Amino acid sequence: MTDIEGNKVDLSKYLGRVVMIVNVASKCGFTPQYAALETLYQEYKDRGFVILGFPSNDFMRQEPGSNEEIKSFCSLNYGVTFPLFSKIKVVGGKKAPLYDDLASKRTNPNHGGMIKWNFTKFLIGRDGTVIDRFSPNTLPDSKEVRTAIERALQSAAEVGISGQN
Repeated sequence: MTDIEGNKVDLSKYLGRVVMIVNVASKCGFTPQYAALETLYQEYKDRGFVILGFPSNDFMRQEPGSNEEIKSFCSLNYGVTFPLFSKIKVVGGKKAPLYDDLASKRTNPNHGGMIKWNFTKFLIGRDGTVIDRFSPNTLPDSKEVRTAIERALQSAAEVGISGQN
């Protein structure tokens, strides 16, 4: 994958951490979720949690900006410090392999299925498997999401994985 600044990133570097993968957009009704995502990141990052944001223009062209414009928007409007990646496709024939796996019932039988809108959230366990999926309507700082994160972090702590890099 390529981060928002154009650097190559091997996602395997996040193994051992609890990861939330979110397809994001700057001109969506759910865009204010950036604030709650950043709050979650700040609250849990020292315990081995990270959020990875993947901008996408797939839904009603709600992410039209360049990577530089997206980064600036997120920083200025929401103080985003969690990792953002270059704009990708999350649906259709040319979707990124990451989202091909996340949406596939073959590789993700319990939480796969079509990505229907921006701000679909996948929670990935320390071993790289998808452990939960949350719809765009589920707020990132909801009790449901926080409970799932806490459970995943506790599971990681019980086996002695800190997830710090």
